[in-house]
Amino acid sequence: MSSDTNEDLRLQALRRYDILDTAPEETFDRITRIVAAALRVPMAAVSLVDDHRQWFKSQIGLAATETPRSSSFCAHTILANGAMVVTDTTQDLRFNGNPLVLGDPHIRFYAGYPVVSSDGVPLGAVCAIDTSPRDISQQELGLLKDLAALVNEQLELRLLASIDGLTGALRRKTFLNMCERELLLGRRGKTPSSCLMIDADHFKAINDQYGHDVGDQVLKALVATFKAGLRATDIVGRLGGEEFGIFLPSTDLAGCVEVAERLRGMVESLEITTANVSVTVSIGAAEAAATGEDILGLLHRADTALLKAKRTGRNRIITECDSETPCCGSSAGFFTPSRSLVG
Repeated sequence: MSSDTNEDLRLQALRRYDILDTAPEETFDRITRIVAAALRVPMAAVSLVDDHRQWFKSQIGLAATETPRSSSFCAHTILANGAMVVTDTTQDLRFNGNPLVLGDPHIRFYAGYPVVSSDGVPLGAVCAIDTSPRDISQQELGLLKDLAALVNEQLELRLLASIDGLTGALRRKTFLNMCERELLLGRRGKTPSSCLMIDADHFKAINDQYGHDVGDQVLKALVATFKAGLRATDIVGRLGGEEFGIFLPSTDLAGCVEVAERLRGMVESLEITTANVSVTVSIGAAEAAATGEDILGLLHRADTALLKAKRTGRNRIITECDSETPCCGSSAGFFTPSRSLVG
């Protein structure tokens, strides 16, 4: 596997936790206070290494909330199998020309231990920093290791709180937050974004006829099917009982419809064998406006198309363009699915 592929997977794992650019939290601040007090250093941080920056979830003694990745010590730590220690930065060829060594905060000592995901992917580090060269004991390194494990536990708890316990899709609030961030990134990079609103057809009848246990199986099977037909970068959320949202970065309306048709066909082929139940879905599709629109506006347009799909026969895909009004997407123009696309 190439280093670029490994880095893409690492960034996907980091974004799964939906923690970048979030507000300070006492749980993480407590960890940096322990590092500063136990190792007797003026600076400590819990850092996460993004694609172009090092961002601090918590920091003591550091004025910045982020630094360029190119000058980040923790970007080196995530490549290590364990602790990384630099006892004197002025004597280390990797760092003696680093702007954080030559200028504020004049780093002379650094010790960090990687923070990893539950599947072992490095995300960032817990680190101790001093303005004077010094050594570190094995006991102190053991403390950094334990605190890095605590950061991982807190990340996993946050993740559990953000995931629907039945289906494994994101809960509504987390879904909206992640989509809003991806929408802004796409707009900044001038790449299209699209979304789908999906509703399980006649789901109440399934519950009434077969019971809620079978209904739960249907919902779990739907999300598993969605994920099997999507990229790792696509975002799936459960927004209501049997209603789901899917955000598709770097996808225009035509591509969005292609994804929707693939998912519709995969669902149509599903069979819940324990009760011999089949299920279909209705789908509304919309492309993000080039400027100004937030995620709620985009989802509302897709939801309007979804309602039309349900009213005109179900098991079909309707786009915002099918109403004979101009699409808001920057690249789609007018788009009406062919018969094969609408079921």
